[in-house]
Amino acid sequence: MSVNLSKGQQISLSKSDGSALTAVRMDLGWEAAPRKGLLAKLTGPREIDLDASAVLFASGQIADVVFFQHLTSDDGSIRHTGDNLTGGAGAGGDDESILVDLARVPAHVDQIVFTVNSFTGQTFTEVQNAFCRLVDETTGAELARYTLTGGGHHTAQIMAKVHRTGGTWQMKAIGEPATGRTFQDLLPSIAPHL
Repeated sequence: MSVNLSKGQQISLSKSDGSALTAVRMDLGWEAAPRKGLLAKLTGPREIDLDASAVLFASGQIADVVFFQHLTSDDGSIRHTGDNLTGGAGAGGDDESILVDLARVPAHVDQIVFTVNSFTGQTFTEVQNAFCRLVDETTGAELARYTLTGGGHHTAQIMAKVHRTGGTWQMKAIGEPATGRTFQDLLPSIAPHL
């Protein structure tokens, strides 16, 4: 059963039988909002390049990052499936994915923050059907979904984080709007959530 997360909500990443999840996938999907009027007829649909990133932290310091220019973490536990430059797989379709083998994440890494940014600089008012979801990679079951509702005049979002608590992983929906074209631009906005 999937949970529709709201800003700040936290869920445990353990299975209903009490066992821990071993692998999760963060998926990102979006479509460009349709243009209106004469501009739409002249230029056709717009292309919007959203990027998913996973920033790994150890005691509040960046330990590694997985994004479109560094598709696999240094230890191999986290892998980005590749950069989608236009989105549009359709409502509910995944455009970019980041796979996390929780069992292989090094012990010193205590938080993984997932971000989304508009590399081409459009604001989220120009995006529709955008979502971030967490999936049990072993079973394919959707665990949680965070919807980018209402657009907004920002170019990025600190989506969620998974963090270790008492030997198990937890997920917290952050849903914090931010401004920036890359994960580096978002670091000041990430800091309060560590």
